[in-house]
Order: sequence, then C-alpha cells, then structure tokens
Amino acid sequence: MATLRMLTAAGAAMLAITAVSAMAQEQGYPSRPIRLIVGVSPGGSTDLIARLVAGRLTARLGQQVVVDNRSGASGIIAARLVGQSQPNGYTLMLAGASISIVGSLYTQAKFDVQRDLEPVALVAATPYVMVAHPSIGVKTVAGLIKYAKANSGKISHGAGAAGTVQHLSGEIFKRMAGINMTYVPYKGSSDMLVDALAGRLEVAMDNVVLLAPYIRKGSLYPLAVTTAKRTPILPDVPSFDESGMTGFDASGWFSMYGTVKTPARIIGKLNREIVSILNEPEVRERLLTFGATPLLGTQDDLRKQLAREVPKWRKVIQEAGVKLQ
Repeated sequence: MATLRMLTAAGAAMLAITAVSAMAQEQGYPSRPIRLIVGVSPGGSTDLIARLVAGRLTARLGQQVVVDNRSGASGIIAARLVGQSQPNGYTLMLAGASISIVGSLYTQAKFDVQRDLEPVALVAATPYVMVAHPSIGVKTVAGLIKYAKANSGKISHGAGAAGTVQHLSGEIFKRMAGINMTYVPYKGSSDMLVDALAGRLEVAMDNVVLLAPYIRKGSLYPLAVTTAKRTPILPDVPSFDESGMTGFDASGWFSMYGTVKTPARIIGKLNREIVSILNEPEVRERLLTFGATPLLGTQDDLRKQLAREVPKWRKVIQEAGVKLQ
C-alpha cells in the first residue's frame, strides 16, 4: 500500500513537472527561429504577403521568422508539413483562399483544413483580376467571349497552381460564358506570370497584388475583377458582374495556421502580434498598394470564414463539374 502511494505521488510529481515545463516553454515563446511555410513558389501574391508578415513578426518576436516555400498539390503538401509538426508554434503556414477548396477538389488526399490545421489569424483580402495579353487584341469580357468562340479550344488560360480559387474562378467563367479555353497548370503564380507576359498564355487570372504592376505598364490588359464591386487600385476596371456575368463574386484572402493542439497561449500571442502588425500604418499602406485590405480578427473569426468558404466552394465545384486527381 505504501509502495502504491509512493508510485502515485511520483506520477503526480512528474505530471506537475511536465505541466510546469510546458508552461515555461509557452511563456518563453519563441526561443528559436520560426518556420513560416508557404505552399506556392516565390514571387506570387501569397509569398509577397507572407514575407511582409514574416519580416514584421521577426522584429516583434525577437526571433527570425523564415519563409519556406513548399509548392505542390495546391498547398496540401505545405499544409501536411504543418499538420504533422510538433504543436509548439515553431511551424506555421500562410495560405491563400484556395486552402478552403482543395479538400473538395483533391478528395483522395483526404485533407480537411477545418480538421487538420489550427486557425491563427486572418491577414488580408484582395480581388482577383482576369487579364489578356495584348497580342490577342481583347480589352473587355465581351470581347474575350467573342474571340474565344471564334477560336474555340485554341486559347490557353492559366491561374497559378491547379485547384486554386483563381483556377476555379476561371473554370466558372468558361461555364457561364459558354466558351472553351485550355487550362495550363503551373506550380505557382510567378511561373504562370512568365508565360502570360511572354504571350505564351493568352488569358490569366490572379490576385491584383501580383498583376496590377503589369497592368499599369500596359504589359497585360485587365478585363474584369472578380469581386462584386470595383477595387480602388484598379478603379477603371469593371467587375464581372458589370460585364454581364451576373452573380460572379470571388475574393482572394490570406490567413495563417499552426499545428492542431498548439497551446492556446501561443496561438493567442501570434494572433495579437499579427493584428498589431496589420494595424501599423506602414503595413496597411503597403497592403493597399498591393490592392489588398488588412483583415483584423480573432482565431474564431478565421473559423467562421472557413465555415462560410468551404461549403460555398464545394457547391461551386459540384455544379461546375470540376475534377482533379
């Protein structure tokens, strides 16, 4: 009996020591560099915003936040790296809006963002814009539809990696317009942009963060933005809704995630730091230059965003008949 009491006391002591140790680690967080995984190649809009946030977090946390690009499978590879990491806040992910649709597209991957990742914070929102290369002489949505019908199957369009919201928005456009264009998949937006600027890709869809500078230079013609209203950064570019695509509305948004079961103190600290960063005038101005609007909110606000977006895009996928392996 005495031995049992001793064992019980020893077990309780070990649990207490473990709890104190864990709390000390949480309170001392971070004590080493943090890896911020991005599921796209360098140079795209998600990567640009990730590097902006990483730089500010480095200054605030006193530890280097290193961006690690792990492109492939529309972000699922990156998400799994985070999901399988130790839940200690040292491996994070910044993702674009496509994180809410890939689970419905790649059903064999058995990925569910609401189950497999821990929401940290909403970061920013931005519209997408469809552009055409000057070589095809198209400057409006109506003009593109006419040109595509006259050249059925001969036009190529791209939107970064397959399975992204940009890609899916392009597929919905084709279905609504009744046209046939060939989709060309890329590893990321920056790779797609190279072909779009060279004219090897006649039509492209991506964030205004990425495409606005080339639109201003005249390298690409803007046809329409995907949000219900025009964006201040491209005030002369109509929305798809204005252009005859009634009800067409798709926004890009960016958010940060950690590993499931990461301590609440760490998630809370990260959320507060990100909200503070997004409130910095210089950061807000930089985002607005990209055409992005800062998003401020709690971990639960991101959960609610996912609860809206995941079923919305699942329905679109089913109605459009989009399938990816």
